[in-house]
Amino acid sequence: MTDTPGNPGGSTQAAHPCGSGPSDGSVPAIHAIIPAGGAGTRLWPLSRRHRPKFLLDLTGAGHSLLQDTVERLAPVTATTTVVTGVAHIAAVADQLPQVPRENLLAEPSPRDSMAAIGLAAAVIAHRHGRDAVVGSFAADHTVADRTAFAGAVRQAALLAEQGWVVTIGIEATGPSTAFGYIHAGDPTDVPGAPDGRRVLGFTEKPDADTAAAYLATGDYRWNAGMFVVRAGVLLDHLAELRPQLAAGIEAIAAAWDVPEREEVLAERWPALEKIAIDHAIAEPVAAAGGVATVPVSMGWNDVGGFDALTELVAPRSEGPAAGAGVLDSVDSADGADGADGADGADGADGAETVDGSAPEAPRADVRVVGSDGALIASTSGRTVVLLGVPGAVVVDTPDALLVTTPEHAQGVKGVVDALRAAGREDLL
Repeated sequence: MTDTPGNPGGSTQAAHPCGSGPSDGSVPAIHAIIPAGGAGTRLWPLSRRHRPKFLLDLTGAGHSLLQDTVERLAPVTATTTVVTGVAHIAAVADQLPQVPRENLLAEPSPRDSMAAIGLAAAVIAHRHGRDAVVGSFAADHTVADRTAFAGAVRQAALLAEQGWVVTIGIEATGPSTAFGYIHAGDPTDVPGAPDGRRVLGFTEKPDADTAAAYLATGDYRWNAGMFVVRAGVLLDHLAELRPQLAAGIEAIAAAWDVPEREEVLAERWPALEKIAIDHAIAEPVAAAGGVATVPVSMGWNDVGGFDALTELVAPRSEGPAAGAGVLDSVDSADGADGADGADGADGADGAETVDGSAPEAPRADVRVVGSDGALIASTSGRTVVLLGVPGAVVVDTPDALLVTTPEHAQGVKGVVDALRAAGREDLL
């Protein structure tokens, strides 16, 4: 990697998107990439393999996490590209009618984030030029302060134009051991990006003492996996660091908009290296001085378990469930089940009404006594009563019931692993 002064990405291309960037100092709109994958096992039994969390309304807002992500990005994007699995492509298309069908990329099998993001970046490069600024954002996170988010992304885009690989650094609210950390160094001094700082390194999830020591320095931020970079810079880094992976992605992207796509996909995709973008690009490029971060406080939540949901779902102020947070419908207003109807063990969810539409899930009758701070999520239609169990988490679905606490919520993944080992595919 060449550490060219003024151009940390090492590319000698002009620093403006799409080959004709703004010369007046204006901020380029980014080409958003949204990797939509994973089963969200820590949110089982709501989130399943065929109905993952990004397709669900897990905050009671009336739209799925994926729809919320696209809406949040709209003010700063030129285009939106979603990369998801073949099994979910119909549901994603159903939820996002505003996104052109050709911008929904179906990956035949999971190959981790580098393959998904790299493919989208390469397709965007073919369509819009290698100078296009791309930004990758998870499909299943929430952000409370959208103005702060948009401001950080705009700063990141200006940094990306100068050749940086940029990550959005989340202002930590405590010494969490659930997230990775970004070590921020000196300012980047890029005009229009006053908050930009050089990244000295990344750290995987630390222990509690280490996390507390990090925060005491004031130089560490949570790593939310948001990256903004020129498409050509990303692909050049990948070609140098992971040449075989880069060659496969470039070959697939070159065939994406031609009739040979399926043939090339079948030949190349299974051989792609399975690696996260953090390990493939962010960490080694940061070590070479080519990564910057824009720190921001924006009310970010990764919706990583029922402990996170207790913070996102406000308690009801009146009625029989007053004092508790209640999710009694997790399907988005636009139909989280999608056109494929592949909902596995959720039974009636895949059925249709006489007019061909998906039936509305029955709403639970939830009653709470002496259980302030509890969270109830129900899709079964049954009456759910909590009596004297403050802070409990109760998740009731037609085929599975989970009762836990926020303190033990991260252990749900282990339950799912045990079910898989026991051959209970019907519950996954």
